[in-house]
Amino acid sequence: MAKKKSNIFECQHCGQQSQKWLGKCPGCNSWDSFVELTALQVEHIKQTKTKTTFKSKASSIVDIEEENIKRYSTTNEEFDLVLGGGIVPGSLTLIGGSPGVGKSTLLLKIASNMAKNNQKVLYVSGEESLGQIKLRADRLEANHQNLYLLTEILLESIFQEIKTNKYNMVVIDSIQTIYSDNLSSSPGSVSQVKEITFELMRVAKQSKISVFIVGHITKDGSIAGPRVLEHMVDTVLYFESETNNELRILRAFKNRFGSTNELGIFKMSKDGIQSAKDISKKFFSSNKNISGSCLTVSMEGSRAIVLEVQALVTNSSYPNPKRSATGFDTNRLNMLLALLEKKLDLPLNQYDVFVNISGGIKLKESSCDLAIIASIISSFQNRPISKETVFIGEVSLTGEVKEVSKIENRLNEAVSLGISKAIVGKKTKNDTGIKQFAVDEVTKMIELF
Repeated sequence: MAKKKSNIFECQHCGQQSQKWLGKCPGCNSWDSFVELTALQVEHIKQTKTKTTFKSKASSIVDIEEENIKRYSTTNEEFDLVLGGGIVPGSLTLIGGSPGVGKSTLLLKIASNMAKNNQKVLYVSGEESLGQIKLRADRLEANHQNLYLLTEILLESIFQEIKTNKYNMVVIDSIQTIYSDNLSSSPGSVSQVKEITFELMRVAKQSKISVFIVGHITKDGSIAGPRVLEHMVDTVLYFESETNNELRILRAFKNRFGSTNELGIFKMSKDGIQSAKDISKKFFSSNKNISGSCLTVSMEGSRAIVLEVQALVTNSSYPNPKRSATGFDTNRLNMLLALLEKKLDLPLNQYDVFVNISGGIKLKESSCDLAIIASIISSFQNRPISKETVFIGEVSLTGEVKEVSKIENRLNEAVSLGISKAIVGKKTKNDTGIKQFAVDEVTKMIELF
């Protein structure tokens, strides 16, 4: 008997469907990505699209009692900070990052910490053997009776294990290696990732189990798989690092239970990943004063970090001078350079300008505008700036220097690191005793040199 065909094809990269096979997907432009769905899959799609009549269960928002969210601390201050105060029972968290950045190492350590807090934790790996995980656990000192390991890639077997032993927390490493028997496509495909994530979300919400999912990333830095994966989970974390740098940065790009402005900073050592408690001194050098280098204070969520801004201004050998910025918006750099040419008559159109924020931090706020300008002028005039001074202020297109938010937190952090002077847009009351010098116009910056 001939096999019944479904006549529905789905792209394994973006999920777009077609009535016929296509060599190139019109949605994501990938080649040879269309796979024919089975009749069972097509029937499932039709059932989900069928409209049903039901009695309204909606409630007025004024009649709903506020839910008290209970959190469990992981005893890791940096990880708790990014999550918003700890792990929420029933939450589904996705963490992505480059290969080798330390995702598995970090989650194994977090799982061990939760096990020590009398939480029953299951660590599921589809990429490593039990012996390999045990070796890492010995190095991290992550051995505990309440931490269980499972090497399995079949979703139904994982659910059976969760149902049998009633775990409080589950780690899936990684989502691209797990597959379900209900689908015939290969692990990591769009249909598999969507189905598995939905089932994990259902189990997490019904059983109040905290689930962490490790996701692979593509060449452009986004998490591999359909975009719906990030929409379905409660929290999306990215674990980042700079090349040949011991520092690791954990950012939240989505968080239903907290802020996405917080930043977790870790350092890689021979004993694994640890919280960087003395991180403030990692982002700048206070050994000597160098031209083209100055300090500023950036707010990353509730954390104030003193950063070193570096600039290099050199003669250009091209008709169009180069403009490059690492850790800073290039468009904003071009704006500040145009402002310096207009207000201070600096012939920067004849020079190449390079700006770098040390430590791998990517600045998203404009409070470091004053520091960028100071470092450029310092490099242009070859005059060093004292490392006992910080520059904090936003510069407008009119050349006005504006005050920034949370200035007291910034000044307190600067004083704690031995900084005695601050160049700001507007003086503010501060009990730390730091000397403040107000600069309301960018034209007055030249007077500081």
